[in-house]
Amino acid sequence: MSNTLLALIVLALGAIGYVIGRQRALKATDGDQRKLHSLPSYYGTNVLLKTMVPALLLMLVWLLAQPIVVDRSVRAGLQDESVRQDRSVSLVMTDVRRVANGLGIAVEQGVMSRDEARSLDTQSTDVRARLGEAGVALGSDVTPAVLEAAQQYRGLSGTGDIARFALVVALALAGLGWGVRESTPSFRARNSVERGIKSLLILASCIAILTTIGIVLSLVFNTIEFFRIYPARDFFLSTTWSPSFGGGSELGILPLLWGTLYISLIALLVAVPIGLFAAVYLSEYASKRVRSVAKPAIEILAGIPTIVYGLFALLTIGPLLLRVFGDDTVGWMDGGTAVMTAGLAMGIMLIPFVSSLSDDVINAVPQAMRDGSYGLGATQSETIKQVILPAALPGIVGAILLAASRAIGETMIVVLGAGAAARLSLNPFEAMTTVTAKIVSQLTGDADFSSAEALVAFALGMTLFVVTLGLNVLALYIVRKYREQYE
Repeated sequence: MSNTLLALIVLALGAIGYVIGRQRALKATDGDQRKLHSLPSYYGTNVLLKTMVPALLLMLVWLLAQPIVVDRSVRAGLQDESVRQDRSVSLVMTDVRRVANGLGIAVEQGVMSRDEARSLDTQSTDVRARLGEAGVALGSDVTPAVLEAAQQYRGLSGTGDIARFALVVALALAGLGWGVRESTPSFRARNSVERGIKSLLILASCIAILTTIGIVLSLVFNTIEFFRIYPARDFFLSTTWSPSFGGGSELGILPLLWGTLYISLIALLVAVPIGLFAAVYLSEYASKRVRSVAKPAIEILAGIPTIVYGLFALLTIGPLLLRVFGDDTVGWMDGGTAVMTAGLAMGIMLIPFVSSLSDDVINAVPQAMRDGSYGLGATQSETIKQVILPAALPGIVGAILLAASRAIGETMIVVLGAGAAARLSLNPFEAMTTVTAKIVSQLTGDADFSSAEALVAFALGMTLFVVTLGLNVLALYIVRKYREQYE
């Protein structure tokens, strides 16, 4: 059974429970709502919540846990060296999942039956060719061990799907019966519904916290594993970035960190003045007619995909800078990909982040502060400089911080506009790269996740997380200090 069908069944049971609960409460009082503790809709909602919420939560937890359990069960049979054939278990498991998914696709398309998929063997059948008939392309021949593990993977997944369907439907029916039985005139349905809604709101508010904790823990554990293989001193102090999956890698973060901060600095030097000046104009000087056209036009920049900005940097900004600063003129620039190319493109992308948020913050400054300043004889420019901007500073700093975080985490513009050279240089017209670009490159392809060259991506991510967190703490400190002085 598909997950969509299972969710629809639970939703249908919840809707049926709502109608039954409401009608049962009314029937118990012969249609007289005054004899009920709560409105009839609360009785129906109580049954709906008890039917849907536990069942959907179980379904969600099962969907998250089942792949982990199945993966561990199959992985346990792949520890033998003869099965791995000088390959890590992770790489073998990748082949197992591909073959298992291929068998599922072949069965769905009718290329082979379920019994044939379960009894398939490599001695009498060319598995790769059979899966190719279903449009599944495999890079190499399927070994007997991989095929057996893939069949086990499909079998366990199928059993888990059946068990999930049965238990989720059973829990929904149990909740339906529980809620209907509670639909009596004396039952405090409104209180029960409000407690349930409050619990859902608390759960929703905890999702962001739990997600952050999960991200941090995943980075921490893999970073610790990386530093068990590669010395932390070399990682943080080396100025050479030269990964090699064949061995002998030098994985120094300094050139990557420098490229990240350098490109982000140029982007902010472009975005902050332009965005802030645009926000001041739109909020203090522009007429309503101009504002209604200019602000949406600026915000269109935020909806353009970053890959488009990358292409713009590669095809427009780069060649333009090369004509101005290239070998034929100044001689500072050798190619179109450079720090300046990516920084300018990224700065254009960040303008709406700064201008839109700063505009909202400036408009939130009370009009009474403006009127008081004008009443004391200040001009409009003096009022903006000495009253409005200091009052809006915390929000403006928040907008700049959001733009900085966006710049530090950008990837596509860097890949297309800045190049891939990891170097320490002050020349903004040379090609460099960033931490995010190297994270992508280190995790691209069938990399062995137990090697330092793959685990270094998590160390890079953890370092970037710590840097961003430090910037947030510093910005909050500056905002609070200035706010205390202003108040």
